[in-house]
Amino acid sequence: MINIAVMGYGTVGSGVVEVINTNGARINQRIGEELNIKYVLDMKDFPEDPVQDKIIHDFETIVSDEEVQIVVEVMGGIEPAYTFVKRCLQAGKSVATSNKALVAKHGAELLSIAAEHNINFLFEASVGGGIPIIRPLNSSLTADEIEEITGILNGTTNYMLSKMFYEGADYDTVLKEAQANGYAERNPEADVEGYDACRKIAILSSLISGQQVDFEDIYCEGITEITVEDMKYAKAMGTTIKLLASSRRYAGNRLHAIVAPCMLYPDHPLYNVNDVFNAIFVHGNVLGDAMFYGSGAGKLPTASAVVADVVDEAKHLNRNIMTMWKEEKLQLEDKADSKRRFFVRIKGDKEKLIPQLKESYGEIEVVNVPELEDEFGFVTPVMMEGDYETRSKLYKEQIVHMIRIQD
Repeated sequence: MINIAVMGYGTVGSGVVEVINTNGARINQRIGEELNIKYVLDMKDFPEDPVQDKIIHDFETIVSDEEVQIVVEVMGGIEPAYTFVKRCLQAGKSVATSNKALVAKHGAELLSIAAEHNINFLFEASVGGGIPIIRPLNSSLTADEIEEITGILNGTTNYMLSKMFYEGADYDTVLKEAQANGYAERNPEADVEGYDACRKIAILSSLISGQQVDFEDIYCEGITEITVEDMKYAKAMGTTIKLLASSRRYAGNRLHAIVAPCMLYPDHPLYNVNDVFNAIFVHGNVLGDAMFYGSGAGKLPTASAVVADVVDEAKHLNRNIMTMWKEEKLQLEDKADSKRRFFVRIKGDKEKLIPQLKESYGEIEVVNVPELEDEFGFVTPVMMEGDYETRSKLYKEQIVHMIRIQD
């Protein structure tokens, strides 16, 4: 019998218990032993729930019990999760977590402790929810140099942008609808400002580079400035708008990472990813292109990924299987040095402005939306972001909005 403890009995924690109870026979078959939930740690009691028999309130019970071999951390946040996870690993217990904040901040250290003790710290659910991406990068794609990872990594914002695009609804309306449907929190800042996606691309960037990438160093722009008018231009151009988290490798081990709304043309693999679904596009120097698509959030999809990590840990109780990254921090490439095209909305006299814009930016492509009479749009040629910013200072009073284009 393999005993596990679950720390946190909220949405994901209760999902983990449900997955193990529902699919226990098949899980045991895959492990070759019986998986038993010995403890569930939570501050609250759950008198109407059968789990109450396993509920404890003191972490020391878990860390001091030698029979507990695997611990699931689904509490969220940095503390006390970090302290609890670190002590569990130091006590020789493998840990599976869905906690992206914890992995993004302390992943290198916790992976190192796990390796020292020949156990595992696994975190599949921290990035794509139910979509497998950490495991493929850790095992299936290890022969490749990963040159790009670009993903729709937040279901809330993807749902909102899909509604704005297909139904013509405004930002405030779709946010209220997302909150009513349980897709967005009462305080939606982590989702709509891009912080959630930023932590996830930081984890993926650390994994593919082998060094710590701090999410605070990644340029992050959310969807709060996206408007109905932006969507009208996107339709006129045959594009859509998605919040993308992207990490691209330059010469050597240099990475450029960014989170921002981008326009996508129909030939882009992420163009048709709508609603609350997530998808991750990976390009390897040998493999070429690969796509991972599915439910990026939700109780059971996330719990499924956590339990998959538990199964992996149960099958490798005395062998470390996870690729590590160094605590040494990777210096990211400056945003100003990245190249792309830009879509720009600008107000003013079109006939006078177009010659000036061509002189400033080069051969621009003009975009018109007839119902927006006092403004027009244009697409720049490919240029460095720093050059775009410099040239745009000439028009800072006239530019309404800029959106990057993902080719």
